[in-house]
Amino acid sequence: MSNTQFDSMGLSPEILHGLNDLGFESPTPIQSQAIPFILSGENDLIGLAQTGTGKTAAFGLPILSKIDPSQKNVQAIVLCPTRELCMQITKDIGAFSKYLPHIKAAAIYGGSSMYLQVRKLQEGAQIVVGTPGRVKDLISRGKLKINEIKWLILDEADDMLDKGFKEDLDEILETTPEEKQTLLFSATMSPWISKVAQKQMKNPREIRVAAQNQGADTVEHKFVTVHARDRYAALRRLLDVNPDVYGIVFCRTRRETKDIAAKLIADNYSAQAIHGDISQDERSEAMARFRDKHIQILVATDVAARGIDVNDLTHVINFDLPDSPELYVHRSGRTGRAGKTGVSLTVINMKERGKLRRIESLMRQKFEEIHVPTGKEICEAQLMNLVHTVKTTEVDLEKLAPYLPAIYEELSGLSVEELVQHFVSVEFNRFLSHYSRVSDISTQRSYGDERGGRERGRERGRGRDFSREKKNIKLKRYKLNVGKKDGFGPKGLFGLVNGNQNLRGIEIGGIQVDADFTVFEADSRYHDKIIRSMGNGKYQSKRVKVEAV
Repeated sequence: MSNTQFDSMGLSPEILHGLNDLGFESPTPIQSQAIPFILSGENDLIGLAQTGTGKTAAFGLPILSKIDPSQKNVQAIVLCPTRELCMQITKDIGAFSKYLPHIKAAAIYGGSSMYLQVRKLQEGAQIVVGTPGRVKDLISRGKLKINEIKWLILDEADDMLDKGFKEDLDEILETTPEEKQTLLFSATMSPWISKVAQKQMKNPREIRVAAQNQGADTVEHKFVTVHARDRYAALRRLLDVNPDVYGIVFCRTRRETKDIAAKLIADNYSAQAIHGDISQDERSEAMARFRDKHIQILVATDVAARGIDVNDLTHVINFDLPDSPELYVHRSGRTGRAGKTGVSLTVINMKERGKLRRIESLMRQKFEEIHVPTGKEICEAQLMNLVHTVKTTEVDLEKLAPYLPAIYEELSGLSVEELVQHFVSVEFNRFLSHYSRVSDISTQRSYGDERGGRERGRERGRGRDFSREKKNIKLKRYKLNVGKKDGFGPKGLFGLVNGNQNLRGIEIGGIQVDADFTVFEADSRYHDKIIRSMGNGKYQSKRVKVEAV
């Protein structure tokens, strides 16, 4: 089989062979532009594209084609914001270089054995993929030498800033040689990225992949609101009321992905998990089974779901909302493709209302709130689906004929009505039995009744943070006039708080960093001090303003 659109780009035959094994058929927009550009020269590149657009292949494939396998020193370094993404990029590069046995990639990240990572470097890794903190640490210890690298890749640069890696990145960039090709990929063009482009890059080519800020017209967006303890039960009901569901359930963490998939399998659903801990072979096998519809439900993290290209998904289900609105757009865009319609279902609790509104604002769409399906509705949906399946099933009389006399004799005592009842009940009884034993799930409140829902929740004693309640802490929301564009993130917020003697040790709740501002929760008892102290602060020479919201 040939990759007709990849093999015209100038990639090596070994890489094309690997792409065939992975089932890559056509490049994404960022790959179509970036791969030929990187292959054709040594000029720097800024790629502005959202998460999930295929950036790893966009830089990984051309670099693998140009790396010298006979040299065992580090030739390329990829910096990324999280351990999970670091591991996934390394696995992807390993899969792309399946037929290039002399090229090795090493993952370098915090929270794991430094000794083992150093040993991988000593074994001769030409490509290093790492998080900024651990990379800087190994450079300072003299264990990682990047003074001869030919390629520097900054992946998810804006996310690295949000996670407080600016200083680490600045130090690493100063360590790299002047003569290199710098490839920077980001969802947004922040001031820091512009500064890097001016100071560290030479006449960079800018490639923009249009952000799909508005979801496809072929996708319906719906959500249910439940208590946290009812989240899995709600997921089951959403699956059961859609008997023909063929889709992806998105979770935030690998641990949750494993847990939800295990529960679904135990409850007799056709499900499987893909996450950063499974091998490339296991992932490939799972994807093949999913594409062939031997698996009905795939449970995945956002990172693990990268590269999934299936056109006929009926549903995307968000067991958890993603950290950024853009990620929701990418999730929901996996259904409603190729002229078909799809549904994006989301399970939220009351605390996630604000996050949902931000997604609605980005997409310029109002989501429909639906109730959690009742047992009666589910049984009706399953019953009619079973009846439709029986009615439309093809009958092969030729093969069935030898068995019919014995079948007729066995069923001779039943009327037509009784036959229908018995056949339908064989499959239907499972749902009837389950939903006759469990009560329906009550949603927390109607959309917009935020205060009433919160008060009712307190009366019922559900959804409370008991550690804060014991300390009599009530959180209040505040808004700062600094955000992603200023290089501001959670680390910057804690710096402002801890840098002020009057605010040290106060309780901080949720934090949401947007492009131009940051909203956070803090102990309401410190309201006057927060307004007075933070309102007099500065962040990178910008006067910080704070207000209660």
